[in-house]
Amino acid sequence: MLQADSDNKRPALLDKTITQPPRRTRFVDIVQGSVKLAMNAGFLGKPDLDVDAMKARAAKKAGSADFGDPWFERPLKALVKAVESEAQLHETGAHIAVQQCEKVLVDRLWAQQWFAQHPEILSRPLRNPVFVVGPMRSGTTRLHRLLAADKRFNHVRGFETISPVPRPGFSHGARDGRIALAKRIRRVARLANPATLSIHPTGPMQPEEELGLLVNSFWGMKHEAQWFIPSYGRWCEGEDAEPVYRHMADLLRLVGWSQQASSLRPWVLKTPQHMLDLSALLKVFPDARFVFTHRDPLRVVASSASLAWNQTCIYSDHADASKVGSEWLRKTRLQVDSMQAARKHIAPDRMIDIDYEDVDTDWRNAMRRIYTFLDLDIDRAWPAMEAFARRAERLKRHPHRYSLAEFGLSEDQVLAGMGSYGRRYEEKARQRVTES
Repeated sequence: MLQADSDNKRPALLDKTITQPPRRTRFVDIVQGSVKLAMNAGFLGKPDLDVDAMKARAAKKAGSADFGDPWFERPLKALVKAVESEAQLHETGAHIAVQQCEKVLVDRLWAQQWFAQHPEILSRPLRNPVFVVGPMRSGTTRLHRLLAADKRFNHVRGFETISPVPRPGFSHGARDGRIALAKRIRRVARLANPATLSIHPTGPMQPEEELGLLVNSFWGMKHEAQWFIPSYGRWCEGEDAEPVYRHMADLLRLVGWSQQASSLRPWVLKTPQHMLDLSALLKVFPDARFVFTHRDPLRVVASSASLAWNQTCIYSDHADASKVGSEWLRKTRLQVDSMQAARKHIAPDRMIDIDYEDVDTDWRNAMRRIYTFLDLDIDRAWPAMEAFARRAERLKRHPHRYSLAEFGLSEDQVLAGMGSYGRRYEEKARQRVTES
């Protein structure tokens, strides 16, 4: 039962005992110290984020210079400019930034090689995909994984969002080195900051959002959650994302081909970035169906800021929690406003709204509503969904704890910043308290 705040009769939703953001682990400081010593001693060179130099190194590794649609260079240049001028990365963080950018460039080169070798990949249909769309931390992951448990849907797995493009020499049924890479990255992430895996539990073979397919165009909020680069975010917000989604669709075809997944099954997809890009998404996926998720903005903003902070502080010695909080309040409002504007162009029979609180109270009933909307028999899906729910319940032993205060925000500030969306949720929360 929700408890009313004694000062303003508003339901208490957050852990108000948390007033300072968490520190990164000692492991990060040890690695950073070692990298700094190696650079000072001349054993390790200065990280080079020059776009042409990174492209040249990637081309040498991949043995090709065909990156596909050159449009990607525009977001890449905006990203590099913001990283160099705003992110204040320490030496290790800068080296990791170079490695990440070059990995994406190599993946783009390999993708073009696969498309040339197997032109049938690009003819694979993407019929009636289902997109779970909502603000960060609004329950999209839970609904996405419940749907992905149903074998009637295709989905992207964790290792495929890290590395959506198979390596040269890949063959169906053979050992896939991308899985081992994903396991190593997960181990390092746990050492760098175990909280990140409590905030978003994942694994190489788990259903995962297609964020990496957007990153392959150097696009999206993944970068903003990793580094404090507000100018890059604003640059993306002013651009048409259609080239990004066309490339994402081709990568989805490649993922399906590498899985040997049936192209007759619809994909179930999700990432909060879609809230900002619905107009582009609709052009590329005109028969898409949408499950829109909603959650109290007090929790959404605080949880989003916490997710971003727990990554940003790994890569920079100068991460500022208040700046992170302010930026994610702005970003959350923009996501909601963009979603509301785009929904006017979606037929009512192609979308359904699901509240986080309703899923928390009775996820089975929420799934029944979704399956009725999708015109699917849910009985076949129950065993797999129940198994996922039991696994997810075990993870609650390490809940994600956060507050607004640790990011310099107040409830009044967030509700005012979220406009009508905030006011609507405040009223719903008061109503729940009254009814309880």
